[in-house]
Amino acid sequence: MSGSTSAFRPSLPASQNAVPLPSPQGFQIRIVGAAAFAHLLNDLIQALLPSVYPMLKTQFSLNFAQIGWIALVYQITASLLQPWIGLHTDKHPKPYLLPTGMAVTLSGIALLALASSYGMLLVAAAVVGVGSATFHPEASRVARMASGGRFGTAQSTFQVGGNTGSAIGPLLAAAFVVPHGQPAIAWFMLAALLAIAVLLKITGWTVRHGQAQVKSLSRQSTGGLGRHQIIRAVVVIAILMFAKFVYIAAFTNYFTFYLIQRFGLGVQQSQMYLFMFLAAIALGTFAGGPVGDRIGRKAVIWVSFLGVAPFALALPYADLFWTAVLAIAVGLVMSSAFAALVVYAQEAVPGRVGMVSGVMFGLMFGIGGIGAAGLGNLADIHGLPWVYKLCSFLPLLGLATAFLPNTRARQR
Repeated sequence: MSGSTSAFRPSLPASQNAVPLPSPQGFQIRIVGAAAFAHLLNDLIQALLPSVYPMLKTQFSLNFAQIGWIALVYQITASLLQPWIGLHTDKHPKPYLLPTGMAVTLSGIALLALASSYGMLLVAAAVVGVGSATFHPEASRVARMASGGRFGTAQSTFQVGGNTGSAIGPLLAAAFVVPHGQPAIAWFMLAALLAIAVLLKITGWTVRHGQAQVKSLSRQSTGGLGRHQIIRAVVVIAILMFAKFVYIAAFTNYFTFYLIQRFGLGVQQSQMYLFMFLAAIALGTFAGGPVGDRIGRKAVIWVSFLGVAPFALALPYADLFWTAVLAIAVGLVMSSAFAALVVYAQEAVPGRVGMVSGVMFGLMFGIGGIGAAGLGNLADIHGLPWVYKLCSFLPLLGLATAFLPNTRARQR
């Protein structure tokens, strides 16, 4: 597991090479909480872009294809760059990349607020995506570093921050940007500035304690998997991520339309049901990490997928009350898998925390976006009730968990 100690190696002057490392610390709730708060601010900003699509469409006289290109440019930079950034920083650690990346996001917000042409909108979307791609693998690395060995707890806490920001972002956009127009986007620069301040504090802790933390954690980490086992694990994880995020995309993008069509609800009523589902996702995400620390990652993945299958299969046939109950159950149970999947992947490929985190978050963005587009096309052809019946079988892909290799804790 010699590769794991290279996950963070800040360069020191020659005169300081002999200075003893600080003593390793346990679970650092202050650092994990700060990373989660920075994740909240980052994803709050990322949620701004799709929230203002209707406003931009009207102001710039865009068609849906042009809106789609804005979304695609953002998704490409936010998704595809993450693994490469993580891989690079695994080999060449750059502690100050976190605040630097958030400064890139800050410039992207400024461009979006000042854009006067469609081309500038595309550039702004690309810049905001680069900032997001920089943030996720590095911040996830810090959360693991500060976990004191409670990897699942740290990862789920970090992820809940992002879920919360994704929920708050559209509300703030509706409150500040939509009534006041494009220039009001600049108010979100305050969130980026606050995030830079938080990330500078985190980076200071990383520079002082990161090497000691990584060396300490390497003693209790897994031995990793062989090459063929890694290939098998990657295939299974891709199947599980597909099932999870396509099914989640059916709710986050189309649940309000489904409720309006099937039960005749108003827009505001349907939004309340969506909020309950998103709140359940946040709670389930937080619970999944600590449970995984206690009973193991594979057990959480099993429960998350197969445990949600009965609720998913029943939901398309339920009345309004039971639809709400089942949607909350789906959000609680299925969302618990993500932290377990991320930590499992990190344990499977030790020493590549940044790359693995980038791949996982990149897959989350990419599959969610592609899934939303594909489900929209199916809904146009067959209708939303048919789409929800089809998606109800997705959790059964969790049977692929049986093919996940076991990762065992290595002895000291």
